[in-house]
Amino acid sequence: MSTSSSRQSTADHRRPTARRWWPALVLAGLALPLASCQSTASSATGTTSPSSSSAPSPSATPATIAVTPADAAGDVRLDAPVTVTVASGTLEDVTVTGPDGAALPGAVDAKGTTWTSSAPLAPASRYAVHAVATGASGEVTRDSVLTTLTPTETAFPAVAPLSGSTVGVGMPVIVTLDEPVARSARAAVEQHLTVTAKPAPVEGAWSWVSDSKLEYRPAQYWPAHTTVHVALDLGGVEVSPGVWGKTRAVDFTVGSAMVSTVDIGAHTLTVTRDGAVLRTIPVTLGQSGSGGKYITRTGTKVIMSLEATRQMDAETTGVSPSDPNYYNVATKYAMRLTNSGEFLHAAPWSVASQGKANVSHGCTGMSTANAKWMFDNSKVGDVVTYVGSDRTIEPGNGFNVWNETFPQWKAGSALGA
Repeated sequence: MSTSSSRQSTADHRRPTARRWWPALVLAGLALPLASCQSTASSATGTTSPSSSSAPSPSATPATIAVTPADAAGDVRLDAPVTVTVASGTLEDVTVTGPDGAALPGAVDAKGTTWTSSAPLAPASRYAVHAVATGASGEVTRDSVLTTLTPTETAFPAVAPLSGSTVGVGMPVIVTLDEPVARSARAAVEQHLTVTAKPAPVEGAWSWVSDSKLEYRPAQYWPAHTTVHVALDLGGVEVSPGVWGKTRAVDFTVGSAMVSTVDIGAHTLTVTRDGAVLRTIPVTLGQSGSGGKYITRTGTKVIMSLEATRQMDAETTGVSPSDPNYYNVATKYAMRLTNSGEFLHAAPWSVASQGKANVSHGCTGMSTANAKWMFDNSKVGDVVTYVGSDRTIEPGNGFNVWNETFPQWKAGSALGA
């Protein structure tokens, strides 16, 4: 029995050991397929694993700002527009500051991606560009500097009438540059000249008289009591190679409509103001002798200047002191009408012929009293039309812009009709 008991005891001792390992093996076997199924499910559904969710996403494209002209030193043209463009974003602010601290004007387009300047650049000047834009990655800024060229020469535009003056309805705007304008630049010059009339706009056109002078006239006489602003934005115009214009502005007023008519055959001067006749004055005009060279010219003339006294020296018109028709006499109340020397003026020595015969050397002579009245009631730009002779006024002989039709006048523009 002791042997048997010993075997049983041994058997009983081993069974518990076997039972302890079996559950562990079962659990281990169950755990393996479970882990395998979990891995397969993740791959099939695309669910982000903890490790993949912690990886950074691709970064957004940042906004970038470009400035044209690019950074430069001393070679930027005055007519070059400054442009600021953003890619992958929207412009929020653009400031281009000139040497005087003033901002260069400009505007952003409808898309909000491009800013363009709207005024010419000053010569030999440094401009600072500051731009701000926003994009998907946030705000970005760009600072840039550009320096404009130094012109070889500049062309200054002299203007008539003078700023602040009051003129007649026939006064043209005359611009004379002190440097010639290349024919290829004439259109650009005209495009940068602006004439604005108030209270009502006026149709008009420029016409070139020479390579350094151009004139502006309305289609009809200026309306009386009009204010006129002339802007000459020539600072960004290269009028000829290496020569750039200068910018300035002139403001003047058109006064009453003083329009006179001289009838050469009837020896009369009829003066009207705003359509009403003020006075009819007896006058004497150019004599018909000497081959007709003293005959007063027919055509519409404009008073160019008023001089209380003037020395009339025939030598200035080409008459020699040895010529029997030579004269050198002091006159009063002289109103110039032509470059060639025709005036309205007092001629007390010819009162007996005034209203009856033409005995002058081309001027319109009248009594001292009538000349003073005419002088006191006239201004530069008033119109005096002459009729009754076969001698017509030459182009360019005075402010005679009214002796062409408006279509003929516009033919002298570099911009075409």
